[in-house]
Amino acid sequence: MKIVLHEVGKGRALPPTSTAFETGTATLVIAETEQRPTVLGLVASGRMRIDGGSVLIDGRADRGSIRRRVALVDAPLVSEPESNVTVTGVVAEELMFAGHAPTPFAAARWLEGLGLDGLAATAIGDVAPAARIRLLLELAALRSGVDGLVLVAPDRHGGEPAAWWRLAREFAERGYAVLVVAGRASHTALATADDAAALGAAALDAASRDAARLDAAEEVAR
Repeated sequence: MKIVLHEVGKGRALPPTSTAFETGTATLVIAETEQRPTVLGLVASGRMRIDGGSVLIDGRADRGSIRRRVALVDAPLVSEPESNVTVTGVVAEELMFAGHAPTPFAAARWLEGLGLDGLAATAIGDVAPAARIRLLLELAALRSGVDGLVLVAPDRHGGEPAAWWRLAREFAERGYAVLVVAGRASHTALATADDAAALGAAALDAASRDAARLDAAEEVAR
């Protein structure tokens, strides 16, 4: 599966933006401001109509197919869990959406399988960034028919960008198409890390080119 966003825009919330993500690859796209990461995530996952540009899946326009096959993960105000809900509560709800028994016992067994059972009674808002992101990615991957994951603004939780970027690449290696929407500071931190090559230099270079095009478009708009 390959999804290509070409010059997609949504009013003032999202100036023309281009990126692409495909099966087996983790892609980083830069989006700044409070609203833009969520808007871009909604567009990339087929959950928002655009004012201009195109979103294609395997060469065709099919927003319904994108919506069914791509999960939107941890998008602020849209798919992020309420911060005061326990991890058990978050897991039980997602198990229900995935067609599994949404019981505390089932949630406990699932968490134990991931080695995260120690977090069961913790509010999701208090979970360390890397553990939170791993948990939410694993839950999104449970849903039937999901081939892609769009992770929105993981950098807002703090922690080292390399931690969530490694998770993104791990899920790509498991066969998912992964798009991470993050800020410029996170991209810079990843690109200048000592192990930048191991972190996926090609994807980071692509993010730099996409950001440069976005900056040029915004300058023209001014």
